[in-house]
Amino acid sequence: MTYKQIKWLILLIPTITIGIWEFSRHTFFLPYISMELGNWLSPLIVFLVTMIFLLKLFNLLEKMQEELKQEKAYKAALEEREKIARELHDGIAQSLFLLSVKMDRLKKAARLEDNEAYQKIEKTLHHVNQDVRQAITNLRHAPEPHMLPWEQLLNELIQSVKEENDLHVITYWELHENDLTAKEKIELYACLKEALMNITKHAHASRIWIDARMTETGFICQVKDDGIGFCEETPKAARYGLQIMRDRTEEMGWALTFNRRNGQTIVEIKKENAS
Repeated sequence: MTYKQIKWLILLIPTITIGIWEFSRHTFFLPYISMELGNWLSPLIVFLVTMIFLLKLFNLLEKMQEELKQEKAYKAALEEREKIARELHDGIAQSLFLLSVKMDRLKKAARLEDNEAYQKIEKTLHHVNQDVRQAITNLRHAPEPHMLPWEQLLNELIQSVKEENDLHVITYWELHENDLTAKEKIELYACLKEALMNITKHAHASRIWIDARMTETGFICQVKDDGIGFCEETPKAARYGLQIMRDRTEEMGWALTFNRRNGQTIVEIKKENAS
């Protein structure tokens, strides 16, 4: 039912109701219902019809208005994301590219290929450039887990990590579409993506283990790798990514822990339903 049809029904139903009632009482019920009683019954019948039919139409109208409001807000958010991405590309990304070119020229002119300090600076610049490029991509192509089957999105994410980074990924995934709410699926997907991006960029790992399953009180999701783990020299981009995960899990009421055990880094997200 369209917005215009709902408005016309809201306008016409009370008029049609009173018309049918007046016709019926004068044609069929006049010998049985007095004029005074009929006058009392008229507003009562209109009120009952309004409660039965019009309230449903009002609810439909409010729902359509809310959907329109959400659509406008989503469109505005996409436009703002595109604006930020454009500013990042035209500003910071271009500056980083020029800086990379100048550093490359400096390396050749000063013969710094074997200079350890220079190599660290070059590596840091490379990571920053990657992070900015990834941020631009994320802004321009916002992930929408509700648009595709959730398990398909997870499989595509894991497959891309394997192919693009030549990593061995072992997966034990036992969470399914119906196990989580829409909000939980979006947030868990984002956390898993952030964990995998941190591993591929900063951990120097060769193997990743992903384990997700339901528990008696909720669910548990673990991401393990055989990389270098966390230390004081962990890049700021990685620490920022971990903070984003903390913020997301805190908002959802989940527990997030980071551990280092038997040469493996373990990131665990755990949901426990309130008793």
